[in-house]
Amino acid sequence: MTISADTLDMRRDRRPWLRRVADASEPYLYSAPSLILIIAVMLVPLTVGISYAFRDIQLLNPFSGGFIGLDHFRELAGDAAFYGALKNTLWWTGASVVLQFVFGLILALLLDKPFKGRAIAQALVFLPWAVPSFLAGLNWAWLFNPVIGPIPHWLFALGLMHEPGNILSDPNYAMWGPIVANVWWGIPFFAITLLAALQAIPRDLYEAASIDGAGWFQRFRSITLPFLAPTIAITVLLRTVWISNFADLIVVMTNGGPADRTQIVASYIFTTAFRRLDFGYASAIALVLLVLLLAYSMLIILLRQTLLNKD
Repeated sequence: MTISADTLDMRRDRRPWLRRVADASEPYLYSAPSLILIIAVMLVPLTVGISYAFRDIQLLNPFSGGFIGLDHFRELAGDAAFYGALKNTLWWTGASVVLQFVFGLILALLLDKPFKGRAIAQALVFLPWAVPSFLAGLNWAWLFNPVIGPIPHWLFALGLMHEPGNILSDPNYAMWGPIVANVWWGIPFFAITLLAALQAIPRDLYEAASIDGAGWFQRFRSITLPFLAPTIAITVLLRTVWISNFADLIVVMTNGGPADRTQIVASYIFTTAFRRLDFGYASAIALVLLVLLLAYSMLIILLRQTLLNKD
């Protein structure tokens, strides 16, 4: 005599209903602490911050706090300082990411070759990334100071400057100071990440290409770059988002000056929120930056997915 599957299911379902509910909710209970933490730490502050963009939040005005709709965004549309900061952000982010990537890739290619003391060299390469950004900015500000720093005197000796001056106070060259500091500070990220991707490439491919007569540039173009493309896409995405939101070096080295020539959107948000104490307007600026970075991230993710599907 055989027992049908339905009969077995009915017998198993004779457990108390509280027990069945407890068993069904068990997976959600295991993940509940993580979900609660994410909601409390990320979603709640994000929601509150977004709501500030539509409210008049001024710490020096005890009567502020009311809902004002899109007034902040209308004011932002005519804010020349914001457009200047946006332009500076493109220059700051683009130059920093490109230079960090180029030098990081060169460094990764060098470290990929076996040589004596390579482990020590890899540890030293990671050292700038371990330096706090505030301390890095302060050190580079001293290096660019003509009174106590050597860089202006080196540039003068090379004929690149008419006299040993502080480029951080020159409106035409001030942005290069934080960019140089940011490149020095961010190269290890690209170097270590790309080195890990390089070491995952099968060496047999290079040996086969060498036997076929391919030169180093042909091997780099046909083997190295295709294998590195997905990693390059995600690292460039991450660094672009981080650098766009990274105002530490700007605030420490130039404070947005001179004449707002180094003011980026992130430092403009900082200035508006913590010096003008206008959290509503600062939140509106931050929301616009969030939307722009989300659009950029989606484009890079689609590009990376296209590269993966192509492979």
